Amino acid sequence: MDSSSTNAPTERVLPRSHQLQQRAEQFFPGGVNSPVRAFGAVGGHPPFVERAQGAHVWDADGNQYVDYVGSWGPMILGHAAPQVVEAVQQAARRSASFGASTASEAELAALVQRAFPSMERMRFVSSGTEATMSALRLARAFTGRKFVIKFEGCYHGHADALLVKAGSGVATFGIPGSAGVLEETAQFTLALPFNDVAAVEAAFARHQGEIACVIVEPVVGNAGCIAPAEGYLQALRTLTAQAGAVLIFDEVMTGFRVALGGAQERYGIQPDLTCLGKILGGGLPCAAFGGRREIVEMLAPLGPVYQAGTLSGNPLAMAAGIATVGHLIEQRAQIYAQLEQTAAAIADGVAQAAAQAGVALTTNRVGSMFTWFLQPGPVVDYASAACSDTRAFAALHRAMLEQGVWLPPSQFEAAFVSTAHTALDVAATVAAARAAFAGMRAAG
Repeated sequence: MDSSSTNAPTERVLPRSHQLQQRAEQFFPGGVNSPVRAFGAVGGHPPFVERAQGAHVWDADGNQYVDYVGSWGPMILGHAAPQVVEAVQQAARRSASFGASTASEAELAALVQRAFPSMERMRFVSSGTEATMSALRLARAFTGRKFVIKFEGCYHGHADALLVKAGSGVATFGIPGSAGVLEETAQFTLALPFNDVAAVEAAFARHQGEIACVIVEPVVGNAGCIAPAEGYLQALRTLTAQAGAVLIFDEVMTGFRVALGGAQERYGIQPDLTCLGKILGGGLPCAAFGGRREIVEMLAPLGPVYQAGTLSGNPLAMAAGIATVGHLIEQRAQIYAQLEQTAAAIADGVAQAAAQAGVALTTNRVGSMFTWFLQPGPVVDYASAACSDTRAFAALHRAMLEQGVWLPPSQFEAAFVSTAHTALDVAATVAAARAAFAGMRAAG
């Protein structure tokens, strides 16, 4: 036997996901088209997804995971829901885009209005960023004022005026705002602590007659899941009404998820404007903003506020949205009871596993969105969320991924449950958490 062949070093073959990441880095900053996908906060190489079905995703190396990202919320019916796939296929046969009006736009709008009666008039756009940016423009035009109140840790897309003390990827990477956002723009954004009514009262007192609007995630999802304190949203409603300011609920994440009619249904508050996204398009790029008729009809062509988009009301997105929202409305009672039960079983089961292992964990959950904060808690705002042990969360994330459970790759993101998650998925998740917590405790 030729000894040279037996002693030659074996070339290490990288996992296909790693190879794909290296290739992507030749084209995209960090190899990604959205920062948190790079796994910078949790370490390791991000798996590249090849397909998904129901509550599961498969990566390029053939590994299967129970998915709690759900494309960051919209997959409430699970991946590749048959009715959504069929609707998109039928629409695609008629062409992917027309750049003209279609009947499907009003059909989806009627469904949205059934779930969100406060949206007397609305406009479809293609992303949550477009929706929030446009809502701010409307609020400023309607009031003739400049200042905007937002809340620390709340992410409303990457428009300049809102990228101040934002959560989500900004919190993940520890960036206080963003380079390229002009001080002249940011100076009109007042970032206040969430769940602090006194701070809002002080801002209105300090800027009397100057505040155009208050924009809020009624349930924070982009600093992790944080519920509003009792009476907090009502206080925002009262303060804005008294001051003649516009109250904007950013329900891009909570819309159709914490209830069919979002947080405004769950907490009984009617905002002036609402921003929707995520679930609205059934996974396709789609969002909307809307609300009081006299505000929204300031949009061109009826009014002086300009906003446009060739892909707004895209027929594929409308078809997916009609299939998704229509199903949620038809099966409302069954779906939301199931989501509540499944999410509670997952969140509580993992919390119990942490307690048994002696791992400090705080569970925040509203409906089918939740976050496990690696700290004793409570977590009521961004400042308290930021006290979490991000290294411990990274260890938990890696351990869960190895056990076949895919969590959002950041301590400061919410996880999501779909109707496709089963009792077997719940059991597998809790078992994976037990093993992960045991490993973390052993490692000290």
